[in-house]
Amino acid sequence: MQTELLPLEPHVARALAGVSTATLTTVLLKKGLRNVWLRGTVPIKSGQPRLVGPAFTLRFVPAREDLATPQSWSSPISTRAAIEAMPAGCIAVVDAMGVTDAGIFGDILCARMQRRGVAALVTDGVVRDRAGVLATGLPVWCQGTAAPPSVAGLTFVNWQEPIACGGVAVFPNDVIVVDEDGAVLIPAAMLDEVTTLAVEQERLEAWIMQEVERGVALPGLYPPNADNLARYEASKE
Repeated sequence: MQTELLPLEPHVARALAGVSTATLTTVLLKKGLRNVWLRGTVPIKSGQPRLVGPAFTLRFVPAREDLATPQSWSSPISTRAAIEAMPAGCIAVVDAMGVTDAGIFGDILCARMQRRGVAALVTDGVVRDRAGVLATGLPVWCQGTAAPPSVAGLTFVNWQEPIACGGVAVFPNDVIVVDEDGAVLIPAAMLDEVTTLAVEQERLEAWIMQEVERGVALPGLYPPNADNLARYEASKE
């Protein structure tokens, strides 16, 4: 199965750019979703911007000696072919099964992704050629770096199909938000509702922070009781 990637509505992208992944996990928890934070997705360097985009998925399986060879890089089913299918604005989400001793991408592949306008790379695995990857300017969230190539521990099998990344089920066109706390998934079918709730949650928490800075005690403020909710609503008028 290979699914066409759907563009993200600009107003949704703008709204989510102002919402932290911490807030999103809280909102999604309230909607009954607990497993939405992709474990092991750590920014490769500090200061990377918060980014939002539809998930373009790639999947590796364990290395098999007859398939995981340098010659496989020239196959029609390869990471190289997958990168050429990535549209601008997507976030590449790669299922590397948490393998940390084989780098899935290096500087050349990341440079091509950057050139194609890919917003970010997110993986539960690692990359190689760290200095070169950083030089490309492609924002990366991963578990770190390793010198060996992907075929030392993994076999690439396909793109744009359901994957598991960091213990989370990721489907093409789910929305990924990444920031300093890692990567969070928003199911595509819940995007509008979650975006509306998350923007309001950020607004409420900004008001709560103002109250904390004024010296207001936490009980009844966070979470707000009826009286404080009324004060909050009045502050918006």
